[in-house]
Amino acid sequence: MRSALPVGSGPHSVHEARRWVVDQVTGIGRPDLADTTELGVSELVTNAMLHAAAPIEVRVRGTRLHPRVEVRDGSPEPPELPTPGRSTADPADLTEDDLLVTVGRGLDIVARCADAWGAEIEDAGKVVWFAPATRMAEIGVTGAVTGMLDRVTRPPLAGTREFRLRCVPVDALRTFQRHYQELQREVRLLALAHEADYPLAKTLSDLFGSMQRELRAGLHLGGSDRLRARSDGTVDLTVRTTPDTADAMGRFVELLDFADEFCRRERMLSLARTPEQRAFQTWFLTEFTHQRAGREPSPWQEPPASGLRAHA
Repeated sequence: MRSALPVGSGPHSVHEARRWVVDQVTGIGRPDLADTTELGVSELVTNAMLHAAAPIEVRVRGTRLHPRVEVRDGSPEPPELPTPGRSTADPADLTEDDLLVTVGRGLDIVARCADAWGAEIEDAGKVVWFAPATRMAEIGVTGAVTGMLDRVTRPPLAGTREFRLRCVPVDALRTFQRHYQELQREVRLLALAHEADYPLAKTLSDLFGSMQRELRAGLHLGGSDRLRARSDGTVDLTVRTTPDTADAMGRFVELLDFADEFCRRERMLSLARTPEQRAFQTWFLTEFTHQRAGREPSPWQEPPASGLRAHA
């Protein structure tokens, strides 16, 4: 499967997005979702093109049993939720051109196409998503806006100390940050849309939530987007955080392994970590716990290929 479809500003972008998501759900053996997926993504892409900001992309996430369609854009402004219980004309009767003006109905069409839907607000934009139903409903389900609490500014952590991270590969750190954010969002949305089918997603989501402050402190104080790497692509970091945060980093190693197993077991459409990612993330996190216990910093070293295969 293609990981994402970039959406341009041309007149054929909505049609391309519709065709792409139909191919995606058919390709995973869910042609029964093609009609609602096509209608829902038409509304989301049109909304993003008219009211949001670039870049815009479409993705299919979730699991093969319960896929989820997402439209990401560059505006952090939450969408206007439809009026509860509102019903509209049947979108199946609309022509290709008509679909471009359905935005006047807000997100009612999406709500009627979905078992669950909502918006996840991020620092640099948002993701509006829906879990497609097998058939259209007369009355749409209620959507949910999440992620906004993550944007609240919090006071600095008290009682901090320095932790030194040596020879950190900048690209690997950026990949870690993206993986952490995506994984946290994935389990939260799975639990929100299909908690009864994925009880472990609820457990993982609760664990992420309980460690949120500590993990954001440890992963983001480095400011990887602004780092200037040496010629070998690495940088030395000094991170100020609390001993409690360092302890949380150690617990997060086990949480990520647990999440990998969950991804494999539930046949997630977003992949578990590669052995290379796991090796770097384990080193990065355990450096906090090792230095918390009094050890000197140990620089990152690429593990031998045989060691990576052992964890594959």
